[in-house]
Amino acid sequence: MDLGLADRVYVLTGASRGLGFATARALVADGARVVISSRSSSAVDAAVATLGAGAAGVVADLTDPGTPELLISAATERFGRLDGALISVGGPTPGAVAQLGDDQWREAFETVFLGSVRAARTFAAALPSGGAVALVLSTSARTPIPGLGLSNGLRPGLAGAAKDLADQFGPRGVRVLSLLPGRVLTDRNRELFAASGDPEQAAAEAAASVPLGRLGEPDEFGRVAAFLLSPAASYLTGISVPVDGGALRAI
Repeated sequence: MDLGLADRVYVLTGASRGLGFATARALVADGARVVISSRSSSAVDAAVATLGAGAAGVVADLTDPGTPELLISAATERFGRLDGALISVGGPTPGAVAQLGDDQWREAFETVFLGSVRAARTFAAALPSGGAVALVLSTSARTPIPGLGLSNGLRPGLAGAAKDLADQFGPRGVRVLSLLPGRVLTDRNRELFAASGDPEQAAAEAAASVPLGRLGEPDEFGRVAAFLLSPAASYLTGISVPVDGGALRAI
């Protein structure tokens, strides 16, 4: 199936590695061009080198209010247009809600919540009809994950904000949706497994909780995200799509 991605241009935040990078790779493989960003100059350079001529990189932090406009400018100056965006931020500090202090909540709100909402509304406002914005959240948007209190508190709010934005921008032909990755083998999940004290056992237990019986690969997420951002998904908006091997128990 032709996804209609040839020559379309996307910005992706937090995309020098992990799920964002996997999505950038899937987009470029289907003929799109991408502008990726993260806070690390060396990581951005390495990712762009891997992606090739269809990619450009910007060192940027979503907590900076000017970052969304910076990325829009980078896309239009380098590639002449902007057709969509993937918004991904790093996972917040682990810990149960009762163990986390006000400073940790404030920091997570600025990085995970406010930075994402600001970027989503700015990107959506800049897109033409047929554009799409996708937020990378977590299955914690639907069910709490033990030991991830900040994520449990903030991700459901982001899913609600994405739904509200979808209603606002739908009449202009701009789509907004969320993706809910589950146990995908990213650096973030490796860190969580390591924090358990027995990474191999933690990974095995996580895989056993997935109906497909294994952890996901980043490229499996990236292909789903690329489809949802593409013109082939033109009648999908305002939804939250789990990419979790069937782990969520909700219908």
